[in-house]
Amino acid sequence: MSAATTPAPVALITGAAHRLGARTAQVLHQRGWRVIIHYRSREQQANTLAGDLNQQRENSALAIQADLGQMGEIRRLGQEAAAQWGRLDGLINNASVFYPTPTPEAREDDWNTILNTNLKAPFFLLQTCLPALRAARGSVVNMIDIYSERPLPDHPLYCASKAGLAALTRSWAKDLAPDIRVNGVSPGAILWPEGGGEIDEQHQQAILDKTALARTGSPDDIAATIAFLVNDAPFITGQILPVDGGRSLNM
Repeated sequence: MSAATTPAPVALITGAAHRLGARTAQVLHQRGWRVIIHYRSREQQANTLAGDLNQQRENSALAIQADLGQMGEIRRLGQEAAAQWGRLDGLINNASVFYPTPTPEAREDDWNTILNTNLKAPFFLLQTCLPALRAARGSVVNMIDIYSERPLPDHPLYCASKAGLAALTRSWAKDLAPDIRVNGVSPGAILWPEGGGEIDEQHQQAILDKTALARTGSPDDIAATIAFLVNDAPFITGQILPVDGGRSLNM
């Protein structure tokens, strides 16, 4: 089959209706990928993004709803993603829940919400997608966090979930080789949290004071790194790349 008729690769990106996930979908699409945009509740944003991408290139984007807190929904998402175009070349585990859970106040519901979305869902989604990823000799990129190594005060459940995902990244890189490459991206200050995980201006400035480049990054920095890992890094696996402006030098 010639390069002109080789089917475009397919990526499933979780939490891709807005912010970093949406920009990742756009950048991969620009590089010739077909993208499956997972969303939980942002239906309008997901469908608008898919529509915009399909206008640029017909039949190249699809939005799929799923609640990553439910095992049946995780399985369905993986199955539908692999079946849509008959292949799956990339899985980007981007969806994440972030909010404070001080130990004296944390509830079992908090544990389930954060750990299920941030750690359980990536594991069982990859498990469901495994045959398709193996067939394509595909790639997985997990969204980690600098707080997986140096915890953020009052966020023990979030930090534990990301530390677990970092461990999964390295474990999968061993277990799934040589068929599948698995890497992680660990953002620093890119977009400030929203929806219950807000960081006040004083804390924001304190973070920037510890960042060597003394500024926030942009979603393009993360999207370009993910695109590099899935497109241009055939000999990289088991690595977690900090994209943090040098923040990890001064944690």
